[in-house]
Amino acid sequence: MLGPVLLAASRSAAIRRIVSAAPVTRPTVDRFVAGERLAEAVPVVRALADRGLEVTLDHLGEDITDPAEALRNRDAYLALTEALAAEGLAGRAEMSVKLSAFGQALPGGHDLALAHVTPVVEAADAAGTTVTLDMEDHTTVDSTLAILAELRRRFPKTGAVLQSYLFRTEDDCRALAGEGSRVRLVKGAYKEPASVAHQDKREVDLAYVRCLKILMAGEGYPMIGSHDPRMVAITQELARRLGRKLDEYEFQMLYGIRPAEQERLAAEGHRMRVYVPYGTDWYGYFMRRLAERPANLAFFLRSLAGRS
Repeated sequence: MLGPVLLAASRSAAIRRIVSAAPVTRPTVDRFVAGERLAEAVPVVRALADRGLEVTLDHLGEDITDPAEALRNRDAYLALTEALAAEGLAGRAEMSVKLSAFGQALPGGHDLALAHVTPVVEAADAAGTTVTLDMEDHTTVDSTLAILAELRRRFPKTGAVLQSYLFRTEDDCRALAGEGSRVRLVKGAYKEPASVAHQDKREVDLAYVRCLKILMAGEGYPMIGSHDPRMVAITQELARRLGRKLDEYEFQMLYGIRPAEQERLAAEGHRMRVYVPYGTDWYGYFMRRLAERPANLAFFLRSLAGRS
């Protein structure tokens, strides 16, 4: 029952102030966030790459209210692209972007987000890497997929995220299962109404498997975003049954969650990509991680108890 409460709290300015001010919060956040500055994130990427892991980097920021913030977020990703190229990491690290960080929710937001994200995708392509568009709440799906379609005309490796808890996602999977597409499938981490999304965990899981089957049977490149051992096992069985090679799909997991499993899959020859966030605007991301798994919340509460 705490999950929906935490998801609601992830967008509360008042709770943001309380959590951010708690002395225990920063050390706990460090488990899931690779620092506040690019200079802190780059060594994390290198260390993961040295252990045989791939990376996708997220400069944290979302739901902005000022057009100037959209420009700052664009520039942060351009700096990230430069750093990956300069450090020789572009072949091992791609980037994930939330279009709300580029102004999607502002007046004229669709065109604004497209205008801001396009130079980032151009720079990523020039550096030898690519971009995946993170999916946010259900009100953004149509805009995000339309921006994806526009970007893929010039940059076909641009990826997208689909969330299995939305009723529409099986149809979206069919639409994006074609040759050359890159789709990260996740369960979903936003508080959504019952009119658009499954509310029961079992139904979300079943929907995930249905979507996974569509993507694995398609001609695109599925990216399995899950820490659930059952979904990992189902993916491996589907790959075996469908004749997919190890380089024709990948697993993705979050930085700080199940690191031993990440290394195990990489050691077995799977492409294993770690989602590494960094930046000062960590609050919303952090609260969604607490909401997703009781173990994350228990870790945070134990830390609080240890400091009290």
